[in-house]
Amino acid sequence: MDLIEQFENAARDAAATVERLPRSPEKIAVAVGRAAPGAQRIAVAEPHGLPAELFDACRRLPGVFAGRSKIEWSAAEVGITEAFAGVARTGSVCVSVDQGDTGYASLLARTHIAVLASEDIVERPSDLFRPDRLSGKGLLGNYVFVTGPSATADMGPLVRGVHGPHHLHILVLV
Repeated sequence: MDLIEQFENAARDAAATVERLPRSPEKIAVAVGRAAPGAQRIAVAEPHGLPAELFDACRRLPGVFAGRSKIEWSAAEVGITEAFAGVARTGSVCVSVDQGDTGYASLLARTHIAVLASEDIVERPSDLFRPDRLSGKGLLGNYVFVTGPSATADMGPLVRGVHGPHHLHILVLV
């Protein structure tokens, strides 16, 4: 099994949804529409690793807002971000939280859509801390590992969406 397939299976096991797409702004926007039909408030965070033009068609979707206040971010139904890495064994995406609005878009919206380049998938979490992997990006900033939607079982049965998004949808660019 290749790393992409291993990543997809692990992400689905963690209750995320995953879709492979060609690197096309239009294909990404169509996939966002499928993942969040009827969304009224969509936040698009500026990418820092992927080409910004890949997000152009998403910025033109109905419901995308341009304001950047905390109140607007907290009302977002959908947050679209890049993931600078994916971990095949766990199905996790790695999202930078110290660059721009990516942290807000990934953690405050009810649905988080993470865009991940297939070549940025590593086998295990420890690979992110190696300078010879991903050009050392895993050593350069603050980020979170996102493995499926937010969930907790602290008080009994498993509840999703308590401390973050209720749904994680990952777009793997091939």
